[in-house]
Amino acid sequence: MSGFKNFLLRGNLVEIAVGLIMAASFGAVVTAFTDMLMGFIGKIGGQPNFNNVTVADVNVGIFITAVVSFVILAAVVYFLIVTPYVHAKERFFPEESDPEAPSEVALLTEIRDALVNR
Repeated sequence: MSGFKNFLLRGNLVEIAVGLIMAASFGAVVTAFTDMLMGFIGKIGGQPNFNNVTVADVNVGIFITAVVSFVILAAVVYFLIVTPYVHAKERFFPEESDPEAPSEVALLTEIRDALVNR
């Protein structure tokens, strides 16, 4: 029984499970938000999906609907998840710089000089 307990508690299994549950739940929120925005687009354009749009007797509406939904989804994820996460990470976990470490430009200059001297 202790082996099973160690398996469950080792390797961040609980954290991964919680993350997956939260991701699935957040996916439903983002999907609902995307559907809501598509409804507003439908009010402007006359229909919330473009599935019946054809060009030269080729149905391109399904593709247009998928692209619009993807752009909305990507914007929601970027502006509501990625940007706040980056700002919080920079604020609470700033990168520590080593003042004695040479800068990238100095290192590149040394590499260039070493190659020239060869």
